[in-house]
Amino acid sequence: MSKSIEIVTPATVELEANAEPIPVNWVLSGEPKARSKLLARSHDWTSSLVVWECTAGRFRWHFSQDEVIIVVSGETFVIDEKGGERRLGPGDVGFFPAGSSCTFLVTDRIRKVAVLKESMWRPIGFGLKVCKKILRIIGLAGESPLMLTAVLMLWPLQ
Repeated sequence: MSKSIEIVTPATVELEANAEPIPVNWVLSGEPKARSKLLARSHDWTSSLVVWECTAGRFRWHFSQDEVIIVVSGETFVIDEKGGERRLGPGDVGFFPAGSSCTFLVTDRIRKVAVLKESMWRPIGFGLKVCKKILRIIGLAGESPLMLTAVLMLWPLQ
């Protein structure tokens, strides 16, 4: 897979009809229609960058991945599970952890950039951080954690 750098202007990127529309049973009022464009996906397929837009409506959303959003235009009101409400408008950033749910009230239209990341079992994440730290210490920073495995396997042969 190519490691090309992606640079776009999210306010003007051409969006496509959403292959995964908002599930009908999540819609609480209105007829929100979503469009999006996948801009990039990480080499390991655990992270992706998306521009997403939605028309007016009120709907529940269940997050299956960690998601960071940056609002480009429009606004939405986010109602958390405790009933707390918060407005998000242009320039605002929000973090929604995997497993969380909330209600969105889009007044007219919203466009956002979303950074999606698969969550992983905490011990695996900790192990990955340890591997990366060891790679930095032995001067192989930026290399694959698999490189660490190879180095450790060959170490006794040196």
